[in-house]
Amino acid sequence: APRALAARARRAAPLAAHRPDADAPDAGKGQRVMIIGGDGYCGWATALHLSKRGYAVSIVDNLCRRSMDDQLGFNSLTPIKGIHERVRKWKEVSGRDIDLFIGDVCDYEFLSAAFQKFSPTACVHFGEQRSAPYSMMDRTRAIFTQTNNVMGTINALYAVKEFAPDCHMIKLGTMGEYGTPNIDIEEGYITITHNGRTDTLPYPKQGGSFYHLSKCHDSANMLFCTKAWGLRTTDLNQGVVYGVSTDECDMHPDLVNRLDYDAVFGTALNRFCIQAAVGHPMTVYGKGGQTRGFLNIKDTVRCIQIACDNPAPAGEMKIYNQFTEQFSVNELAAMITEAGKKIGLSPEVINVPNPRTEMEEHYYNAKNSKLQDLGLTPTLMSESLMDSLLKTIVEYKDRVDQRLILPGVNWKESASVGKTLAK
Repeated sequence: APRALAARARRAAPLAAHRPDADAPDAGKGQRVMIIGGDGYCGWATALHLSKRGYAVSIVDNLCRRSMDDQLGFNSLTPIKGIHERVRKWKEVSGRDIDLFIGDVCDYEFLSAAFQKFSPTACVHFGEQRSAPYSMMDRTRAIFTQTNNVMGTINALYAVKEFAPDCHMIKLGTMGEYGTPNIDIEEGYITITHNGRTDTLPYPKQGGSFYHLSKCHDSANMLFCTKAWGLRTTDLNQGVVYGVSTDECDMHPDLVNRLDYDAVFGTALNRFCIQAAVGHPMTVYGKGGQTRGFLNIKDTVRCIQIACDNPAPAGEMKIYNQFTEQFSVNELAAMITEAGKKIGLSPEVINVPNPRTEMEEHYYNAKNSKLQDLGLTPTLMSESLMDSLLKTIVEYKDRVDQRLILPGVNWKESASVGKTLAK
């Protein structure tokens, strides 16, 4: 595993330095950034990152991610505070204000009022149901996922058009939109020659769940609105995010980010680390050859900042593949095993039947140069990074409910009648 890490680091292309003033306290002076879904895992870290650098920040959130935990009996590994308390503590620690709008983007009257009051120059849209397993639990949650995600995005696009026509719309997509094609994955667009004619077209989409398909619909709707209304938009197809630490979230315990370990909302690397820390075998689905793009939460926030600083021209939708490295599930498990041993853990791996309908061994080569060309210096997976994440998890391991670890949602068994996951 250490050799694999070193080899990947060597293969990383030479990278441009992030712009020299990117971390200055006035780096975002003049920019007003509305973060839809700012109470969530990526949104909260991004809100603090931008606020610290002088961007005027507002959070729009209906807090539904918290209510989903309550519905299903889940909990964040880290003890997160309520959003009002979080924002007050940020003001106390940093001296900076974050405006808070509690409401639903699917409620256009609410969203339009928020737009008119805050007047954003950029709108970062994280505010979607972001779990593939949740979307496959049953018909009710499949319908909710598509309605919430697709209609919320359409509402945001109309709000930009009507109340902030020069606002740059930045939407979080997912690398899962592409599926696992047997050709290289380009960044959003592909040039095709067919029967003697050539055109550049949106890259074909093969969403693997109702969640991923909602993101495909988002991308198509946003591209249409961009062309029809002359909007400025950026679609960020993000890989699997891992980690919990950012400079801002580490400034006070009350600012800690959420860290999910359950089989519905927990991402692969975070879940594996938590399993290793509590002595539960790491649960590799199927053969473990599934390969995906990954990035650290520290890079998520930098990518958003880069997107804010580089708005698309009117009538154009930029598309970036937002990840820094590619790993198979088996490679992840091997790296965590090595890192765990160094801090006194004894990680084990078990293969469990794959609850998803997906290829377990496949070709995967996705391009990801555009954000690096704009200045992203990746935080590559390292033993020290893994060591830090594992130690953070060990600190909170008594909060783990091991009944939530094993997969409880099967793609083929998605039912028309809603049912609660049994612990």
